[in-house]
Amino acid sequence: MEVAALSPTSRPLPLLSTAPAHRLRLLPPRFVSGRRLRPSPRHQASVEPAIQEVGTAVPGEWSGDAIRRRFLEFYAARGHKILPSSSLVPDDPTVFLTIAGMLQFKPIFLGKEPRRVPCATTSQKCIRTNDIENVGRTARHQTFFEMLGNFSFGDYFKKEATAWAWELATKEYGLPAERLWISVFEDDDEAFNIWHNEVGVPKERIKRMGAEDNFWTSGATGPCGPCSEIYYDFYPERGSSDADLSDDSRFIEFYNLVFMQYNKKDDGSLQPLKQKNIDTGMGLERMARILQKVPNNYETDLIFPIIEKAASLALVSYAKADDAMKTNLKIIGDHMRAVVYLISDGVLPSNIGRGYVVRRLIRRVVRTGRLIGIRGDGNPEGAFLPSLAEVVISLSTQIDPDVESRRKSIIGELEREELRFVQTLGRGEKLLDELLDEALLSAGNNGNKPSLSGKDVFLLYDTYGFPVEITAEIAGERGVTVDMKGFDIEMENQRKQSQAAHNVVKLSVGNETEIVKNIPDTEFLGYDSLFATAVVKGLLVNGNPVNEVSEGSEVEILLDRTPFYAESGGQVGDNGFLYLNGGEDRKQTAVIEINDVQKSLGNIFVHKGTIKQGSVEVGKEIDAFVDAKLRQGAKAHHTATHLLQSALKSVVGSETSQAGSLVAFDRLRFDFNFHRPLSEEELMKIESLVNQWIGNATHLETKVMALQDAKNDGAIAMFGEKYGEEVRVIEVPGVSLELCGGTHVSNTAEIRGFKIISEQGIASGIRRIEAVAGDAFVDYVCARDNYMRRLCSSLKVKAEDVNGRVDTILEELRATRNEVSSLRSKIAVLKAASLASKATTVEPRNVRVVVENMGDVDADALKSAAEYLVGTLQDPAAVILGSSPGDGKVSLVAAFSPAVVKMGLQAGKFVGSIAKLCGGGGGGKPNFAQAGGRKPENLPDALEKARAEIVAAVSSSSS
Repeated sequence: MEVAALSPTSRPLPLLSTAPAHRLRLLPPRFVSGRRLRPSPRHQASVEPAIQEVGTAVPGEWSGDAIRRRFLEFYAARGHKILPSSSLVPDDPTVFLTIAGMLQFKPIFLGKEPRRVPCATTSQKCIRTNDIENVGRTARHQTFFEMLGNFSFGDYFKKEATAWAWELATKEYGLPAERLWISVFEDDDEAFNIWHNEVGVPKERIKRMGAEDNFWTSGATGPCGPCSEIYYDFYPERGSSDADLSDDSRFIEFYNLVFMQYNKKDDGSLQPLKQKNIDTGMGLERMARILQKVPNNYETDLIFPIIEKAASLALVSYAKADDAMKTNLKIIGDHMRAVVYLISDGVLPSNIGRGYVVRRLIRRVVRTGRLIGIRGDGNPEGAFLPSLAEVVISLSTQIDPDVESRRKSIIGELEREELRFVQTLGRGEKLLDELLDEALLSAGNNGNKPSLSGKDVFLLYDTYGFPVEITAEIAGERGVTVDMKGFDIEMENQRKQSQAAHNVVKLSVGNETEIVKNIPDTEFLGYDSLFATAVVKGLLVNGNPVNEVSEGSEVEILLDRTPFYAESGGQVGDNGFLYLNGGEDRKQTAVIEINDVQKSLGNIFVHKGTIKQGSVEVGKEIDAFVDAKLRQGAKAHHTATHLLQSALKSVVGSETSQAGSLVAFDRLRFDFNFHRPLSEEELMKIESLVNQWIGNATHLETKVMALQDAKNDGAIAMFGEKYGEEVRVIEVPGVSLELCGGTHVSNTAEIRGFKIISEQGIASGIRRIEAVAGDAFVDYVCARDNYMRRLCSSLKVKAEDVNGRVDTILEELRATRNEVSSLRSKIAVLKAASLASKATTVEPRNVRVVVENMGDVDADALKSAAEYLVGTLQDPAAVILGSSPGDGKVSLVAAFSPAVVKMGLQAGKFVGSIAKLCGGGGGGKPNFAQAGGRKPENLPDALEKARAEIVAAVSSSSS
């Protein structure tokens, strides 16, 4: 079973969406109808009667920001800790993008991490793309949305959750109680009774629903429980008889409460959980639609400013637009929010993974904008996405303040991607012309009506960004129909693939939870010491717990304390040894070599290694020694990484940011967001700056402080890393300030030196620098010096003269190669001259045909020979030559005189089909074309086929 993204039920639910809103006049946060609301004491939730006169909050006063703020303050007043939204890139390998508010709490719900607070409340930004084709066409589907949620980790449960949800809806937001309906799981009598007897909802407005709708499961086994949903009724005058909560025209679900109270066992039975949890989700977009009294989520103040900007660029009025125009404007408004927040969170356009999601959304915006007439903000050849992004960024303050600080990089990335895609559209137009030509030609030959296949239309749509409407319109102008049924099939296949990949959060409880349930977090001592005495708390072999492990076995060891650093933050885990000493004389009885250390289930360090001598048992005391030389290498490279990031920002701009890193014992790797290769001059400046800071011999400062205080001080956080409320801050005074849990040198002089080995692109908008520092730097420089000495000896020049000598040798080599090529061409022409007499004359137009194997002649010489022959023979003439120049290669060339081309024959198509027989392909112009292959053994047969086909073709054309 899987968790749906919107509300944590087992069924797919409608999308929510949000982003920060305009700065509208707000009601005071704790006032409704002019009276102050006292915060209810935790666990003593107050309940309003179901039929009542509610507050008179004016819908126009409810901005998206006000709704969000009221929700968070409501639960904060009831003991909940307000936590920030997590990144759209989840710290969970089983999930593609953050699609639910509960995702950041998944390890707590599964018991893999201890709770840090008893209950929490968040406003989580989320992305869903499985229903992308519904965006703009329904009132509620979005790709980007904001989920308001309150969560209890064994603190309060069903009674408080339902009472507070009702109080929030009716008292805080002022929703008329008679417009609210409730759904409960069909067997959850407890929830039904709470809603009816304690909250006061009439029975006729409480619907019992089956497990498909109202029972949430995390998987085949694991946490699960019933859920309850609150719906708003837009048409209460229709009455309660036969009311269907799935009727989107009448009802909208806006709040979902999951009562996580069971553990589903292997046999399907439900065992009550000792710790019962609450997981809820309220769609900010939906609540804004209700309170602002607008017909759909798009016309709330959360999206509509973007739509208005798009309308102004298209020179249209949204209010006067037809339905098709409004749909396109809604698509633009929704997708722009998604791409801005994704890029801000480090997801850049590419052809794989999350980057493909961004690229696809951007292309939908561009092609949709062009469809309605947008060509650029005042510049028909320019980009219009930047001006729309400015509006999104201006609305971002309350949901994600970091978006504003990344404005420059977001705008730049969108502009580059749009302009690249416009070029792709140009290639798409060319492809469409070719497809239409082929459709017309095929129909003429077969007597059928010309049509574009569904696959071709989908290719144009998905790869080249052609809206199907434009394809159909252009095709229609040329008398070609479009296979819309086939196109719909392709679209459905893609939709299913997308939904399967991105629509779920999978939760499962493995046996590792049972293995370590009695093992405390590991105390890390490695900042101050490379040695410690510890107690073995657990042993695992192949993932299974054991009490004793003997010599020669691979083992995972859990200790109560350790000096070994566990891999995190890009830094590799320490290596070293564990020694077991027995008897009064503490004689060494066992040796375990540790080659990796990882963190598991929160903060438990898993030491992976091999027992080299003796055996080890649970409960025994051991001495742990970290390999000091390797640790020093990691420290030097980690601090050098911080210096490298500061140098990058100084040289190429502060907008560049880290996208990943590796800190190893012998090298470092730093990935960063940037749109072009770095020049040699920039790399030299970066290298020089880092070495200058190393030479300054600056002492590093380490502090432990509150996360927000660190951010206020300007500390850089590593993308994708999770931080607690307290963080460790590493400062190189005057140079670098970063949140970091890794190990570092105490003084920059310990790094010794820094050298960049390479700089390259690894994905669209992502560059990678590899470098060495410390002992690895010395080894690298010494090795390169040795290479230079040997080169100087071979060339018999000084080091400073090597470049000049190499340039001279290369020039001499180029001249020699050109001379050899010229000689080969002359030889090929001489061979060709002898072939002219072998030309076959094909009646009745007297076409002179030459088809020959030229042996081992290379491609350039073969080309010269064909040009000579077709020029020497009288028009009309057709020449097809082949050769095997070696290395398993085949070269082919076809040259047709003007009269042969006028017969309808094309050299490019002809030689391409022949090349396929040799395992290759090629093409060219109608009068001249070249091709290649990888099967020289097939060349004789290919040339025989060429001879037969050219003779048949010119004979047919002649007739």
